[in-house]
Parts: sequence; structure tokens; C-alpha cells
Amino acid sequence: MRIDFAQRVVLVTGAAHGFGRAIAGAFAARGARVFACDVDGDGLAETADLIGEACTVSRVDVTNRELVTAWVGEALEASGRVDVLVNNAGGVLGQVGRPLEEVDALDWHGIVAVNLNAAFWCVQAVAPALKAAGYGRIVNISSGAGLGVSLTGIQAYASAKAGQIGLTRQLAHELGPFGITVNNIAPGFVRSNAATERQWQSYGEEGQRALVNGISLRRLGTPADIAHAVLFLASDYASWITGQVLAVDGGKGR
Repeated sequence: MRIDFAQRVVLVTGAAHGFGRAIAGAFAARGARVFACDVDGDGLAETADLIGEACTVSRVDVTNRELVTAWVGEALEASGRVDVLVNNAGGVLGQVGRPLEEVDALDWHGIVAVNLNAAFWCVQAVAPALKAAGYGRIVNISSGAGLGVSLTGIQAYASAKAGQIGLTRQLAHELGPFGITVNNIAPGFVRSNAATERQWQSYGEEGQRALVNGISLRRLGTPADIAHAVLFLASDYASWITGQVLAVDGGKGR
């Protein structure tokens, strides 16, 4: 199987590190022109240096609908088209698990905004161009927390990721008649950024062994594992797959 994205234009959110950087690099390596965004300017600069001229980076807060619309407009103006959108931006915003009585409104809304609202704003911004072209691939990155219980214990994160999965199915139904597929990847635990590294260290040796032993393949995933799944769902090999959730987690019982 040879997956190629020559002449394709790909938008990736949350590309300053981890999954987003790996996804942007994987598309660029296969011929795509990539437009990547994040709020982390320093991380974005590193991404641009690593990938090279095939990747144009922009500092964008994807929880802001107007900024998202402007970013997509700039990509369309520069390239004349958009073929693929990967909604990867998200995370726990530095929060830790707490009893639900201790969670305030700002903490709840902040996580929902970046993990769920942002995905909607991005799809809303690219939809007119994809509909006009009669073609498009949208891949949302959720989490195993959206399919089961979150290891972080953060209620808003589990809820937002589950909501994103529901959004994926709804948008697949709405956009399918226009030749646009919408799918979702639910990664297992991957040490991909500072937050997941802190989480990993918090388990201690015994907890780390238990986590790995709960994975059928007996290893943690890598950002590349997630990127490769995105490439498949964005490719023509997945042209009759839509509204689906692909758990990329090394095999776990639920």
C-alpha cells in the first residue's frame, strides 16, 4: 500500500508537539502542503524547522471561532484549496483529576472549548470549500477517555472527547452526500508531550508496569502510530469509511 498526498493541502491543529507534529510531518513527507497551527509559538517554530518549507505554521487559538475562520481563509488564499483537516488540538490544560464538587466553571468550559468546540469551529470553517470541491477528509483525534473512563480522572476531558466522537458521527451523516468523510481516532496512552510525561511519572514503577501489562501488545504507543492511522483515514484507501472511531491503543479490553 502506497499512500501519497502529492498536490493535497492538509490543515493540522495542535501541531506544536506530540501527535500534531508527527501528523504534520507524516503528511509533508508524502507530498502534502501542510498548514499547521497551535497556541505554542515556540513549539510551532520547532515543528516548522523539523518539517521544512512544506509546512506553514500559524499561531492560532482554535477556541476562538473568528481566529479559526481567518486561519482557514489564509490557507485557502495561499493554496486555493483544502483537502484534509485533522482536528488534533486538545488536552487537559494543566488540570489534574479532582472530585467533581471542586471543579469550577472556568476549568470545565476551558477543556470543553479546546477539545470539542474547536473541532466544530474548524469543520465549520472548511466545510464550504470541501462541499464546493465535492471532496474532503476530516479526521478528529479524541481519546480512549471518550470511549471509556479517563485515566486522568478529569470529568470535562472525558465528556468533551465523548462529545467529539458524537460530533464525528453527526458530521459524517451531514457531509457524506458531498463526498466528505469524517472519522475519529481514539489513541491509547502515549508519552507524547509534557502533560502525558507528568502523568506517566505519577504512576510510579508499579503503575507503569500495570498500564503496559493491560495493553495486548505490551508496549506504549508512539506519535507515529497515531500519525499512520490518520494517514490511512485521510487516504483514498479509506474512501468508503466514514463516521467511524478507530481505537489506536495496542489492544485494550473495555
